[in-house]
Amino acid sequence: MKPYTRMIQKKLHGTGVALVTPFTETKQVDYPRLEKLLEHLIAGGVEFIVVFGTTGEPITITQQEKKDILAFVVSKVNKRVPIVVGCGGNNTAEIAESISEIDPTTCDAVLSVVPYYNKPNQRGIFEHYKTIAQASNIPIIAYNVPGRAGCNIEAETAIKIAHEIDTIIGLKEASPSVEQFTYIKRGIPEDFLLLSGDDSIILPHLSLGAHGAISVTANAVPQLYSDMVRFGLQQNFTEALKLHLHLIEFTDSLFTEGSPAGVKAALHHLGICEKHVRLPLVPVSDSHDAYIKTLLDKL
Repeated sequence: MKPYTRMIQKKLHGTGVALVTPFTETKQVDYPRLEKLLEHLIAGGVEFIVVFGTTGEPITITQQEKKDILAFVVSKVNKRVPIVVGCGGNNTAEIAESISEIDPTTCDAVLSVVPYYNKPNQRGIFEHYKTIAQASNIPIIAYNVPGRAGCNIEAETAIKIAHEIDTIIGLKEASPSVEQFTYIKRGIPEDFLLLSGDDSIILPHLSLGAHGAISVTANAVPQLYSDMVRFGLQQNFTEALKLHLHLIEFTDSLFTEGSPAGVKAALHHLGICEKHVRLPLVPVSDSHDAYIKTLLDKL
């Protein structure tokens, strides 16, 4: 593996935030609120920021908006923390082309979700990642999220990707199976970046050797969440468990009526951005909004 790639892997240890995209009441990108959110996250001590993860609603954002948002984020972050850019889909050739066009000066890595809806088999998943990796000038983090994608990167395939595709430097693992996470950790190279993709089981993942997480919850409570992750990385599971138990009900509430609607409700109550999402997503119900506020006030 190239020295530059190893350096990027180390920079992406800790807490990454799957950045929400704030919208105005007319569903335009709310840049003043986006800047406020970025400052909230950096002040909260997160290690890196992920733009256009699922939480950022990228499916509903135009290509021009994506260019404008990324340029804005890069400018405002100003190299204070690394930036990862989401670029995924279910058309391998199109993703390869999109990744090849990303300016490597704008980000440190690409996060690319397993192809959704098509339901490729394991050989198809491997060939997909091999193809987009060959097109990329930027390190790639694969992203396994069977609950959304409809297919699972099985442990054997994840291990094969880690050993055989040099440009892929890590995996965001969001399957509900701690057993699968265990087998992946056992089989991958020691320095292959393994990130938790499920906020509710981050502590078990850290105990099994995760290098950190890409979190939704950290949008709202970056200090609490990143402290929990740091305690876990330091093997201080007594303190990490205290924070995990403190956060778990709030974390779960953010997904009950869909994400990012839940975390946008929390950010609204913090005065950081509004609750607006783009269809087909809708805001959380009034009763659930009140519940999220109650939990947030307790924190």
